[in-house]
Amino acid sequence: MTQNTFSPLFESYRLNNGVEVSNRLVVAPMTHFASHADGTLSDEERHFLYNRAENIGLFITAATLVAEGGKAFVGQPEAIYTKQLDSLKETAKLIQSQGAKAILQIHHGGNQSLPDLLNGRDLVTASDDPQTDARALTGEEVENLVQSFAHAADLALQAGFDGVEIHGANGYLIQQFVSAQTNRRTDKWGENRYAFSSAIVDAIVAVRDKHCRPDFIIGYRFSPEEPGANGITMQDTFGLIDVLVKKPLQYLHVSLWDFYKLARRGSDETKTRIKQIHQRIAGRLPLIGVGNLYTAEQILAAYQTGWAEFIALGKAVMINPNIATLIKDGRTDEIVTELDPDKADRYGIPDYLWQLCIQGGAWLPPVKGQANRGTVDI
Repeated sequence: MTQNTFSPLFESYRLNNGVEVSNRLVVAPMTHFASHADGTLSDEERHFLYNRAENIGLFITAATLVAEGGKAFVGQPEAIYTKQLDSLKETAKLIQSQGAKAILQIHHGGNQSLPDLLNGRDLVTASDDPQTDARALTGEEVENLVQSFAHAADLALQAGFDGVEIHGANGYLIQQFVSAQTNRRTDKWGENRYAFSSAIVDAIVAVRDKHCRPDFIIGYRFSPEEPGANGITMQDTFGLIDVLVKKPLQYLHVSLWDFYKLARRGSDETKTRIKQIHQRIAGRLPLIGVGNLYTAEQILAAYQTGWAEFIALGKAVMINPNIATLIKDGRTDEIVTELDPDKADRYGIPDYLWQLCIQGGAWLPPVKGQANRGTVDI
């Protein structure tokens, strides 16, 4: 294939707020496990970020905590306090200096938070959860968390980020409110399981309006289905989409392990999830698709399905920090699809994350010499 073969991936896209994104490639949010204990940027993160945003349209950061008591990862970045502004500013500049739009993903772990990292606070979720010993948030606490997401967005705006992505995927707190499996509340947050998502979006839009910054991008990431009898179905997701497309958002981002995964429940099970999601959105917002795409050919083929306006890359960017440049320059034969355990210095991956990669896991990149490690049911 020639360099021009991949030119569709480098066409610009104008968002509904007038912001032009240089191309259709996105760096998906990746957990680094490397921030300092106070949630600020470490040297390992700087090294990971400094060369991964060249020729990328949007770069979405690792899930960044919005409130104490919701930390789901060792070494998770934070956007809680004003004292973290300098760190956030540096992160944004690191990304933008390479030409990409910097998007801060904002997050709370809910019942997936780690008890050892809660600083004495209770493990919380939408409804009491005997499996994790998480208790239901009070109505006042829910309202406070809505404002915590808004405050994190305010910090992101002050820090110079181009936007935020609301992390409503992968079973974390926001998804716990959407799912009938984890939300059995009888108040307004349970009667309408989309209410928490909707309130967070509205609060962040209010922050943007307060600063008179219509160019500030707001996106929302979601997982389309859950396992379990009462887990999220495609029908639930269609309902969420119907709510979100009425909001002044700039994009939606579907979390998929496999771009081509077929729907399981609540829709046509002979069609892919992402195609049906894209059809439901019906052009009202652009969609970011993702899911086990490693080669330039796979990335282009996914884009040319027409099921997503942008293609996000996670594991492929871990393996090939400069993958977008390789594609743009027609050097696709240099793209690799496995980590080489003998060449750790090549990738700039933080030490703890590197050890996880070598141990193996379906959510991590393939490693040279290791067998297929299964799939992730998302």
